[in-house]
Amino acid sequence: MVTDDRFAKCGLPGLVAALTLTLLVAACGAPTPSPSRSGSAPVAAVPAGLVATPVTVPAGYGAPFDTPRSVLVPPGWRMSVWARLPDPRLAAWTPDGALLVSMPGDGEVVRLTPTPAGTALSSVLISGLDQPHGLALAGSTLYVAQSNRVDAFDYAGGRVSTPRPMVTDLPDAKSPDLHGAFAHALKSVAVGRDGAVYVSVGSTANISLADRTATPPRASILRVAPGGGPPREFTAGVRNGTGLAIGPDGAMWTAVNERDDIEYPFDRPYGSDDAPVQGKVVPGYVRDHPAEAIARLTPGRDLGWPYCNPDPDTEPGLAGSPRNYAGMRFTRDQQTNPDGSKLDCSRLAPVEQGIGAHSAPLGLSFTTSALPNGWGAGALIGVHGSWDRTPPRAPEVSFYPWVNGTLGPQRTLVGGFQAPDGSRWGRPVAAVQGPDGAVYITDDDAGAVYRLAPPGR
Repeated sequence: MVTDDRFAKCGLPGLVAALTLTLLVAACGAPTPSPSRSGSAPVAAVPAGLVATPVTVPAGYGAPFDTPRSVLVPPGWRMSVWARLPDPRLAAWTPDGALLVSMPGDGEVVRLTPTPAGTALSSVLISGLDQPHGLALAGSTLYVAQSNRVDAFDYAGGRVSTPRPMVTDLPDAKSPDLHGAFAHALKSVAVGRDGAVYVSVGSTANISLADRTATPPRASILRVAPGGGPPREFTAGVRNGTGLAIGPDGAMWTAVNERDDIEYPFDRPYGSDDAPVQGKVVPGYVRDHPAEAIARLTPGRDLGWPYCNPDPDTEPGLAGSPRNYAGMRFTRDQQTNPDGSKLDCSRLAPVEQGIGAHSAPLGLSFTTSALPNGWGAGALIGVHGSWDRTPPRAPEVSFYPWVNGTLGPQRTLVGGFQAPDGSRWGRPVAAVQGPDGAVYITDDDAGAVYRLAPPGR
């Protein structure tokens, strides 16, 4: 299990050679599989409706852009490298038209402003922070989530005021009771329409039962009332809700990195097995379980971790079962909840939407205007890709249309970052729509911020 939350569940692969057209025809790929999950990744079909398009790169940019790169995007869309930054993560637009980007490794929040050349001018807005990650703007107030706190800043004219603490003493590797062990130290933040501040606190490990009863809570989404006060648990059982955003319905939504290496929970064979494999880590089952949850948050909701896992199978436990990621129900976890006594998974509210296991969804945002050419309004998610699967799950930018008051099925908006052998040249983290209607994408592997422009923009 990877313990550096800067890369979610995923190890950082090396930079690779250019994608040829043949490689672009593969929609999937990831880092070279570990020996325990060896096997060649097949060539997958290009996601429906996408075409290979060269990435526009200003002259003089180094690796991975010293070699021509291409992506898979809708016809007529164009993608360019808008800025270079080391390990950019989450992003938010300011009222004066600048894009703020967090850089946890450098302890900075950077301000990017557009230039006539089609790139961005970079300046440091805030420095000396402790792993800044989540950013949220409510009017002229900027909220920054650090490793163990959330601060509010007045923002105006490209400058910020002295910080005002909103939440302090959040759990991280410095917490005395954790002795340096914290798998998901980075926090995300969002502000509700009522002014309440929400912050995600990840789990300390792949499995940690103590997180469920810790003070302050871990593996949860916390809420701070408008104007301040102690944080209260809003949603429990959230292994790592890195994606956090307000939806068109006014509700808080999260995209969750679920757990790895779950044991098969049913007392019967799986696939080609001759005997029951309950309690074993079966690669064929792990490949597609548990699904990553994309959920609407309500007071007191429980997303199950580590006792219950979102299950996309229409016939749970059956190899080759058709999968449906809308309205997913939960299956009990064999290791932590074998008899269901820890938590009754059948009583948990179904998950509104999901994405394939080990996708590692990170940044979550909602469009501010409808994307053209039939895409419409919806959610944008940076899919980082992960290691716990063969064939591996590819990085991409996913889009979920907003339909009838909820999220519809996943569509790939940008792909092509990964070859069939698992090698990658980029890994999206977050995607946010700009005031010009384009989508701006951070990539902490390539060290870039991209501008994805619809036709005519």
